[in-house]
Amino acid sequence: MSKIRVYELAKELGMSSKDLITLLKDEFSIDVKNHMSVIEDEDAQLIKELYMTSAKDSDNVDIADVVEEKYGELQEAELAVKKKSKKGKNRDDENSNGGEGGSENSEVEVVVEMTDTITVKEFADKIEKPYSEVIKELMFMGVMAALNQEIDFQTAEKLGEKLSVLVVQKEDDFSIETLSNEDEDDDTNTEKRPPVVTVMGHVDHGKTSLLDAIRKAKVASSEAGGITQHIGAYTVDVAGEKITFLDTPGHEAFTAMRSRGAQITDIVILVVAADDGLMPQTREAISHCKAAKVPIIVAINKMDKESANPDRVKQQLADENLLAEDWGGDVITVPVSAHTKEGIDTLLEMVVLTAEMEELKANSKRNARGTVIEAKLDKGRGPVASLLVQNGTLSVGDSILVGTTYGRIRAMFDDKGKRIKSAGPSIPVEILGLSEVPSAGDRFNEVKDEKTAREMADKRKEKVRGEYLSTNKVSLEDLYSQIKEGKIKELNLIIKADVQGSVEAVKQSFEKLSADEVKVRVIHGGVGAITETDVTLANASNAIIIGFNVRPDNNAIAIADRENVEIKTYRVIYSAIEDIKAAMIGMLEPDYKEVVLGRAEVRQTYKISNVGTVAGCYVLNGKILRNASVRVLRDSIVIFETGLSSLKRFKDDVKEVATGYECGIMLEKFNDLKDGDIIEAYTMEEVKKKTL
Repeated sequence: MSKIRVYELAKELGMSSKDLITLLKDEFSIDVKNHMSVIEDEDAQLIKELYMTSAKDSDNVDIADVVEEKYGELQEAELAVKKKSKKGKNRDDENSNGGEGGSENSEVEVVVEMTDTITVKEFADKIEKPYSEVIKELMFMGVMAALNQEIDFQTAEKLGEKLSVLVVQKEDDFSIETLSNEDEDDDTNTEKRPPVVTVMGHVDHGKTSLLDAIRKAKVASSEAGGITQHIGAYTVDVAGEKITFLDTPGHEAFTAMRSRGAQITDIVILVVAADDGLMPQTREAISHCKAAKVPIIVAINKMDKESANPDRVKQQLADENLLAEDWGGDVITVPVSAHTKEGIDTLLEMVVLTAEMEELKANSKRNARGTVIEAKLDKGRGPVASLLVQNGTLSVGDSILVGTTYGRIRAMFDDKGKRIKSAGPSIPVEILGLSEVPSAGDRFNEVKDEKTAREMADKRKEKVRGEYLSTNKVSLEDLYSQIKEGKIKELNLIIKADVQGSVEAVKQSFEKLSADEVKVRVIHGGVGAITETDVTLANASNAIIIGFNVRPDNNAIAIADRENVEIKTYRVIYSAIEDIKAAMIGMLEPDYKEVVLGRAEVRQTYKISNVGTVAGCYVLNGKILRNASVRVLRDSIVIFETGLSSLKRFKDDVKEVATGYECGIMLEKFNDLKDGDIIEAYTMEEVKKKTL
């Protein structure tokens, strides 16, 4: 659709750009920033017809007449065709009713069904009235709307009354629930799909080198060495079978996606250096894979090194309950070298074999759905998202709902940067056309049109906001009630301690607490501070973090607070065991939490002999209560904690002072108040257990 700049239209109309901007806003509800902004040609034509005609005619022609002239001819032919077909239909009806149906038909009420919004054109078409008549009525209501402009339900309802039609609001057939139900496919149309593989491992054990080696070995020679577009995933061919590799930064991204409900990995290749063995990051990756219940293939890398010791690696894996196949277990281990390409083909064969055992299937003939791998804002192209299609077929021109954003696919590229028109299950693509940048791990669904996608994205935003406010994570305080209600069958714990010996001791002690109602499971144990990674895993697995002689770092505290993950720290192992035991039988002593009531700023101080210092304060937020505990903050540092000895408004003693009011404050046992000090009022509230 062609567009015109504001200054060009102003020139044509013989008015200043400033006057035109005001006119557009006041009469047409079109917001433009400046004279260089563009407006749709259709809107420009309407404005020109309305105002140039008025300017030409010295008798000041009525706008409604201009509208009649502009849109009358537009719809005349269309209406004639409709009336002709309708007349024929009515004649058939009359014949079938013995000629008695004429008067009854004239009394039939016209009903317009709509969702939240409808365009003026759609409305006119539904009630079979000329566009000019509908626009005229809207003008009389004070609404300046072009043909393709949307009106809301309230406006449409009032318009319906004017035109003697009934307007009813219906729920969109394509609801969020419909999308979630669609996930449960019937097996009738499913077919085999490629496996999606994530490579994990310690930072310098050759994860990236292995991915590069696979890519170079399996990508066609014409493409190798060419500039490839990084979209966070790529597909390789192994003897006619496709495998999709996710090039994620590591287990943090893997778990972050899982915490958002996006279980996209079918198989994990765990890379372990043959000369180095299992490292803390390797053990963390194992914990994350086990929590996700994803099959693991171990690639024992760096076999070309003289110090390579695969048996030592297998022993360490056995200690993590991963027993190698050649040791009588069921974990596939493949010796490889990213440097010499040794074992790469065998590794890929094992992936294909594991995929066959998993019987991975999808239905390519349904609406597409999948997950965002990564996304960014590109200066030239706008929001760009890499998607993994998990079911159905995604095509250029499809409208999609992505998390809380939406869009219509303008262009699609494969992992080589080549433009493509469609992509089926397990295929990664990069797309353009979204309204905003989504988050990695967001799910996407194909919907019928862009309007539906936008409406659903808005509904989803509201739903996500509501769900976030009512998040119900497991905590020791309400563990007993959740067990009794059947919400919790397994209590997942993450243990962090100052020494490895403590981790092992605690793990065994906790797992002995398992009972019929609930199983206690330590999903990860490690040495050192409680980190962001621990909180991410706890959030994804609905776990509680227990720390011994260690504290969470600042990032961990912030994320735990935001995601409502419980962190408990202890000095003595016995105390933690007693707490878990008590929580399971509903006998845990109540905990206390601090609730900040309000803050007041000291604006002026008065020293009164035999009384002390009175501070003239202004309440910045919340409220100050007479019986609250308070702390004095100077440059955000706590310098004293005490209580209030008096709280006044003017000369009267008061119980509380709210935001925006001034008051006089005297503190108990503290007179060294200074201008700019903050007095923070708080109280300690008992956090009671939820009981049945």
